[in-house]
Amino acid sequence: MSAPKILEAKALDGCKIWLKFADGTAGEVDLSHLTGKGVFAFWNDYENFKKVSVENGRRLAWSDDIDIDADSLYMKMTGKTPEELFPALKEDPAYA
Repeated sequence: MSAPKILEAKALDGCKIWLKFADGTAGEVDLSHLTGKGVFAFWNDYENFKKVSVENGRRLAWSDDIDIDADSLYMKMTGKTPEELFPALKEDPAYA
C-alpha cells in the first residue's frame, strides 16, 4: 500500500496546507518549519506559497525547485510510520 493520492490542497495562513486524500483523510500539515531554508526562501513571499498545485495526486509543487511527496505529507498528517504505511518494510528480507 502506498499513501492515498492527494485530491485537494489549499494554502492556509502561516505556511500550512489543508489536504484531502483519496481515502477520505483530510486535515492540515504545518510546513512553516521549512520556510526560508534553501529553496524554501521562495515561501518568504506568501503569494508564492499560495501557488501550490497537486501533481498527479502524488506530490505538491510550488515551482520547478519545490515539491513535497504525498507519502511524507500523509505520514505527517496522520502520525503513521513508514512501516505502518508500507507494511512490506517490516518483513524480513528473504535471501536466496
